[in-house]
Amino acid sequence: MSRKSILSSVGCSTLLCRSSTGLQPCRALRKPATSVFCSPTWCRGAKTKTVVKASSLPQGVLAPLPRDEIDTVPAKAYPTVLQQHLNNVRKFNDCVVLTRVGDFYEMYFDQVKQYAPLVNLKVAKRATVLGDVPMAGFQHTQLDRYLKMFVQDLGKQVAISEQVRLPDSERSSKAGAPMYDRKVTRVVTAGTLIDESFMDPYENNYLLAVHLEGALPAHSAHDGRSEAYERYKRTTKVGLSWVDLSSGDFYTQSSDLASLPSLAARVGPREVVLDSTMESAGQAQLQKLLGEGGYSLHYHQTTQTASSVAEWTPMLERAVPDKDQDNFTAPEIAAGSLVLDYIRNKLIDQQIQLQPPVRRSDDEYMSIDKQSLRGLEIRSTLRDGTFQGSVLHAVRHTVTKSGARLLSQRLVSPSMSLSVINNRLDLVQEMVGQDAFCEDVVALLRRTSDTLRLLQRFSIGKGDADDLLSLAKTVDVMGRLSEVLHDHIVAHQDGVVEQEEDVDLEPPELGFLWDILGRLDLQGPARVSKSIQHAIDEDGLDRRHVAEAEDQAEAEEMTDEVVSADTAGEKGPRLAKRASKTKVTTAESGPEEIWVMRRNASPTLERAHADLEKLLDLKRELARRLREQLKAESLMLKWGAQLGHYCHIKGRDAQGILSALEGARSIGSTKSTRTFYLADWTHLGVRIDDSKLRIRTEEERVFGKLRGQVVENLMKLRRNAAVLDELDVACSSATIAKERNLVRPILSEDTSHRIVGGRHPTVDAGLKAQGRVFTANDCAVGDQEKIYLITGPNMAGKSTYLRQNALITILAQTGCFVPADYAVIGLVDKIFSRVGSADNLYQDQSTFMVEMLEAAEILKQATPRSFVIMDEVGRGTTPEDGVAVGYACLHHLHHINKSRTLFATHFHALADMTRDFDALACYCTDVAEAGDGSWAYVHKLRRGVNRESHALKVARLAGLPESAMAVAAEVLADLQKERRRSAGHHSASLTALEYGPVLAVAAG
Repeated sequence: MSRKSILSSVGCSTLLCRSSTGLQPCRALRKPATSVFCSPTWCRGAKTKTVVKASSLPQGVLAPLPRDEIDTVPAKAYPTVLQQHLNNVRKFNDCVVLTRVGDFYEMYFDQVKQYAPLVNLKVAKRATVLGDVPMAGFQHTQLDRYLKMFVQDLGKQVAISEQVRLPDSERSSKAGAPMYDRKVTRVVTAGTLIDESFMDPYENNYLLAVHLEGALPAHSAHDGRSEAYERYKRTTKVGLSWVDLSSGDFYTQSSDLASLPSLAARVGPREVVLDSTMESAGQAQLQKLLGEGGYSLHYHQTTQTASSVAEWTPMLERAVPDKDQDNFTAPEIAAGSLVLDYIRNKLIDQQIQLQPPVRRSDDEYMSIDKQSLRGLEIRSTLRDGTFQGSVLHAVRHTVTKSGARLLSQRLVSPSMSLSVINNRLDLVQEMVGQDAFCEDVVALLRRTSDTLRLLQRFSIGKGDADDLLSLAKTVDVMGRLSEVLHDHIVAHQDGVVEQEEDVDLEPPELGFLWDILGRLDLQGPARVSKSIQHAIDEDGLDRRHVAEAEDQAEAEEMTDEVVSADTAGEKGPRLAKRASKTKVTTAESGPEEIWVMRRNASPTLERAHADLEKLLDLKRELARRLREQLKAESLMLKWGAQLGHYCHIKGRDAQGILSALEGARSIGSTKSTRTFYLADWTHLGVRIDDSKLRIRTEEERVFGKLRGQVVENLMKLRRNAAVLDELDVACSSATIAKERNLVRPILSEDTSHRIVGGRHPTVDAGLKAQGRVFTANDCAVGDQEKIYLITGPNMAGKSTYLRQNALITILAQTGCFVPADYAVIGLVDKIFSRVGSADNLYQDQSTFMVEMLEAAEILKQATPRSFVIMDEVGRGTTPEDGVAVGYACLHHLHHINKSRTLFATHFHALADMTRDFDALACYCTDVAEAGDGSWAYVHKLRRGVNRESHALKVARLAGLPESAMAVAAEVLADLQKERRRSAGHHSASLTALEYGPVLAVAAG
């Protein structure tokens, strides 16, 4: 109350208030007759007075007066778009947030300064009442390009906030009220890619979840090498689960902490997710547990903890059978639940269907530890980390992307099952022996699409008309392949029957082909293919692609103009007016819509098109009549985004009179043009628009029906796609076998190798490309001789020999033909490789320490069925220490591990020290010297010990100065004299050969 109240005590004990009309009773005392006041006298007007007894007045502090109504000024706020973006940034605080605004994705505030320079985005400002806000953005068509930079190159997570149109019931009636809500529909991470264009089509995109049973070790890096820590690693159970969302592959495995680095290296995940309780351990320790693979680590707190595999069913295309559910261990279930919950959290509202989980076990596959994957250059080269030059590059001749992924999986996980390996080899051998059959299969496979990734798009509701058409064509190829397989089996068997009349031949076993043929289920998919091709108009789809490409090119051109003008400090072009002109259609050009469904795709669609044709005929008739009536041949019936349906006349025709036209209303004219509304065209245009809308609606319905049919046949299509991949891998191996003279290996249950004329797959291919010949070598390790101790000069082929025999073993158990003249190989459970080490300064590990760590793992894990290659163990320390370490490794391998071992060394004393090892044999390479002083390497392996390293020859070949070489030769001669003088003493075990390489390097 703004009026000033004055309380006064009058002689008659009255309480009055001063007001504009004089003294009035105080409002606090204006009560009805039931008031506490006695004998009140109520009067209106200036002379009103009230008499009360003083004893009846209320005692104490009076209640405060109500506050005056003051006009409140609304608080300043950011525009709706910015506030929505800011809310999403706060909610997804570990992500880069991209907000869709019209045709652009934009980011604002602090993230602009942080990330825009990293992806070469120009920083601008947006004016608001709270000040300028930094902003940056790009066209929506460039989303995949920037996702690649954020997710793959920078390792960030990206939250995509799409604009969702608000329903009329939720929109405010106020002018300028927001029409869209912007909410995050998906978080993109390196391991949750589905159909992004920047994904590697030839490799799986795995997301790996790791669950650790029990607490993390509290040891430091050095304490971690104690016996207690080793026992802890081998007894601590670990559950792994890895998923490829792009293909639907889903795997689980239970193992121990000691095997975790090798398993992670074999999977090769793009992202690793761990339970949030492990975050406190720190990145360094977790990376160490995972094997220093440099993985992208993220943490997740599960919202749903599954207790059984049955709870995974909503995310699977079919439930895991009851009889198989008990096979999953608790760590596997925990890891599987973690990865699935993480996927749900990142995909938000998107539904996805994965294939039922496949359990992996150590008994089913050869174990290749992470050092061997790196040292043997299985997927990438050791020096540069490139694909070219790797074993996979040398043996991959697949024609499909999914076939390339299958070959990569097999190469890092060779089988331990003789039946599986022989079935694969049978198929390859059939392709090798039947050129025409192989060529027919390859020609058909070239016409297929990446079916597994196509199907995954449909499982999340993202498949489009192109995907449908590609899938239909692939199903047709499946049908043709089925016919080719059947005809080949029948023809081959008939041919054998005819030959048996003259020659006593047994019919070949083609059960593997019948098995493949039986796995192709085409009944349902064939119907889907027929429906798709009956419904989709391929020509219309091509026209749409052309139109979209033109629109995109025009949009990019406009963007370049804006950027160029801004850079030059000039006023930007007026693009809105230019863009609006492209929205106009004419009577002559016909409807602007390009239909992708055939008119007879459904009865409703056929009727809708017929109705549209009638309306278009009426439009043409109306245009003809108006031209005659107005004598204006230039008249056109148009539609524009701003004006709607209108008529347009240009040239001399514009001088005509519109008064004769009933319902005509001029909306603009110039000296050469005239624009007007006509009721007849407006009404007809609305009917045409409604007819087009009905067609679009029916096309969407037909498309949804086709997509539903694909999802219904998802399992059959995935199984058929797996058959195509197997055929592709077999044809690839057959093609390589014919080009490089590979042979079929014979696999057995024993523990020996018998390889004749073995060659290194990548070196052999490289030399052949140069017109040179690889020197083949034999290997019979494992029968009487479990260990080959190999000596010889530098660069004479020792390391190549070691690697080639390991790679031949891997290729054989993969199911490929091998580079040799003959090969019988006993199954190998684990391959270990100690070759090509380098220091790891970040972990405070010297080269020698790295070598010792690798050697330690071999001695702890190798079994009598393992295959071990060790190259120059002990080279990073003094000769005495090196000999001691080398001997200890040989002793352990011979007496305890009893593995098949190839051991190369420059410590020739080891040959003398191991003479009493019954299962050890010495082999060597050599140098051939001519009388004129020239020399050449002899790469052929022979029995014996070569005590000459010829290090000075290698040093001269490397280009060391002659003065340095003279010093090295003099020192070497002195050392050799000293050795002969001190023969029989301790120094006799240290030959001058050990010093040769060291002196050569020191002299340089």
